[in-house]
Amino acid sequence: MASRPKKIRVGFIGAGGISRGHFSRLKTHPKAEVVALCDTSEKSIEAMHAHDPDSQACAVFSDWKTMLHEVELDAVQIHTPHTQHFEQAMASLDRGLHVLCEKPMVCKVAHAEKLMRKIEASGKVFGISYQRHHQPEFLYIRKCLLEGKYGRVQYITALQSQDWYRWCTRPGVWRGIPELSGGGQLNDSGSHLLDIILWCSGLVPAEVFAYIDNLDSQVDILTAASVKFTNGALGTLSVNGNGIGFYEDITFYCDEGAFYMRQGKLTEQNREKGYFEPTKMPKGTDPDTNWIDAILGKAEMIVPAVCGLRVIQLTEAAWNSGKSGRPSKVKLSELDTPAA
Repeated sequence: MASRPKKIRVGFIGAGGISRGHFSRLKTHPKAEVVALCDTSEKSIEAMHAHDPDSQACAVFSDWKTMLHEVELDAVQIHTPHTQHFEQAMASLDRGLHVLCEKPMVCKVAHAEKLMRKIEASGKVFGISYQRHHQPEFLYIRKCLLEGKYGRVQYITALQSQDWYRWCTRPGVWRGIPELSGGGQLNDSGSHLLDIILWCSGLVPAEVFAYIDNLDSQVDILTAASVKFTNGALGTLSVNGNGIGFYEDITFYCDEGAFYMRQGKLTEQNREKGYFEPTKMPKGTDPDTNWIDAILGKAEMIVPAVCGLRVIQLTEAAWNSGKSGRPSKVKLSELDTPAA
């Protein structure tokens, strides 16, 4: 039997701006090593080299399929435009590689289901880079909600406002091109918003009614949606892609208390204390450390593929509602598991 390599050998499919943080974090893990970079843009490779000279030791490719066949790898990270994730993840699993995928996992519910079946058959570790799962505040909120600290969740409000439209719909920017992005802000940074409310609450959305405005672009910019969950709870999702700067506000209202996460600051409320800031927070981590530790059998994957399935289920239903002008049922799947 071949011995396990001393370090997990990682290849990057996509070496743009988002990949630099991943490279820096993997550098610090004693059991990980980035050995190959792939990007269709020479400028992206040059920017990576400038950001971290250590990346110059990596093999460089312009075609990800060539990289998968020519380099001895144990794992890959996918940092490419959204609609490319599905094919690249499937091919990487076919090569027997562990995968960490940038958000969103995929852009279609059907692709999410196919990918999850492939992951299960492969036995490989698959994760998604939703960093909020690793933040102490959200870990704390999830624990409190799932334990029923203040009873059941009755209502959720989630708002994200960002200067997305001005930057992401410029000529040549892939996020404004549907064939590459799969959608607008709802499917991009907005997917963080959908993911975290579903993960923290454990609630399952049943139906959504959404108004969506693309402004003069090809993708969604403004989304105002109402959600009904299977347990009877209600919620609102507000994604403003034409804001000034970035603002995020998430609130979970329960029978006997509430949790307010505003601009990264957590405030808790109950009938006894009123408003207060909780002090005993769980220890946080990051997507790269958790992924490598999961590959090594030292940790559970905090953001498994089922989280990506849930996000695209709700996103697809919101898109359908926005097009039809009517409420849309959320397409649930037998692959969803409430324990994740």
